[in-house]
Amino acid sequence: MRHYTRKRHWWVWLIVLCGIGAGAYLYSGGAGRATKGRLGPGNASPVRSTPVMAAAAKKSNISIYLTGLGSVVPLNTVTVRSRVDGQLMKVAYREGQTVKKGDLLAEIDSRPFEAQLAQAQGLRERDAALLNNARVDLHRYQVLSEQDSIAKQQRDTQEALVRQYEGAVKTDQGQIDSAKLQIHYSRISAPLTGRVGLRLVDEGNIVHASDPGGLVVITQLQPISVIFSIAEDSLPQVVKRLRSGERLPVEVYDRDQKQKLAGGFLLTVDNQIDPNTGTVKMKAVFPNGNGELFPNQFVNARLLVEVKRESIVVPATAIQRGPQGTFVYVVKGDNTVSVRQVTIGEVHGGDAPVITGLAAGEQVVVDGAERLREGSRVELKGQDGAKRTKSGTR
Repeated sequence: MRHYTRKRHWWVWLIVLCGIGAGAYLYSGGAGRATKGRLGPGNASPVRSTPVMAAAAKKSNISIYLTGLGSVVPLNTVTVRSRVDGQLMKVAYREGQTVKKGDLLAEIDSRPFEAQLAQAQGLRERDAALLNNARVDLHRYQVLSEQDSIAKQQRDTQEALVRQYEGAVKTDQGQIDSAKLQIHYSRISAPLTGRVGLRLVDEGNIVHASDPGGLVVITQLQPISVIFSIAEDSLPQVVKRLRSGERLPVEVYDRDQKQKLAGGFLLTVDNQIDPNTGTVKMKAVFPNGNGELFPNQFVNARLLVEVKRESIVVPATAIQRGPQGTFVYVVKGDNTVSVRQVTIGEVHGGDAPVITGLAAGEQVVVDGAERLREGSRVELKGQDGAKRTKSGTR
C-alpha cells in the first residue's frame, strides 16, 4: 500500500511540471505576438549604416611609363697593365680611390732602360762622327773626280759609305727613342677618370707586359649607364619619340621598387630584338654625381614615354577586383553605394588612372569597402575619424 502511494505521487509531480512548461510557452508566444503587433509593419528596425571613408575622383596629368629590369653598366672599364717588364717599385694609389686621367698609378724600375738610353746615345755620337768624316771625304772625292784625279768607283764607294753611316745614325736614334719610351712606360698613369679597384700586384713584384691580370682595374662611374629591356611591342612608340629629337626621361628604383635611386635619360636602343624573350635592350645614361649607382647593380628602370593631360585619377585603395574585373563603390546622393565597373591604367604613387567608368567629382569608397555590397547604406568619415554625412558633420 505504501509503495502504491509513492508511485501515485510521482505521476502527480510529472503532471504539475508539464503544466508549468506549457504555461511558460504560451506566455512567451503571446508576449512576442503582442510586441510584433505594437511594432507593426511600418515600425521595422532601421537599417544600420556602414562607416566608410570616401574620396572624390579628380583630374590630373598621368605619366605613362614602360618598365623593365636592368643592371648598371659602366661606360668605360679599363684593366691597367704594365707595358714593360721590370720590378714594381711604387704603388701610388689607394684602393677604392677616385683618380683623374693622367694621375700616377705605379712606377716600374727604369734604371735598365736608362742604361739602354745612355748606350744608344753613345752609339749615335760615334756614328754621327763617322758620318761627318765620311761626308768630308766624299766632298774631297767629288772635287777630285771632277778633275779626273781619282776613279769614279772610289767616289761611288764613298757615297755608299756616307749612306751607310746615315742609316746607322737613324738606327741609333731609334734606339734612343725606344729607350726613352720604355722609361716613359715605367711610369704608369690613369688612362681615364674613375674609381680604382683592389690592388692586384704589390710593390716589389716583377711584372711583365704579358701578365693577364694587370695591375688594377679602373671603372668610370660618372656618368654611368643602365641597360634594361622592354617588350618589343613598345619599341615603335619609343623609336618614334627618339627620332623626333625628344629626350626621354628614365628613372631607376631599387630591387623593391620603393626607393628612387637616380634619374637620367635614354641614350639609345639596341639594333636587334632578342627572339628568346621578345624584348629589346635600352641604354640610359645617369650623371651619378653622388654615386647612387654601382656597376652590376640590379635596378628597376621606368621609361617615361607619354603624359596624358586631364585624366581621371582615384586613390589606388578605391580599386576593387572581382570575377568581372576591376570596380569601385560609388557613393550616391542618398548615402548608398553602387558598384561601378572601371578600366584603370598603371598605378603609380598611390594613384590609379581611370580610363573608363568614372567622372570627375564622383565619390568613391577608399576604406571600408570590404563590408559593402550593391545598395549598402554608408556613413562617411573624415580623415580625423569623426563621422559625418555629405551635408555636414554630425
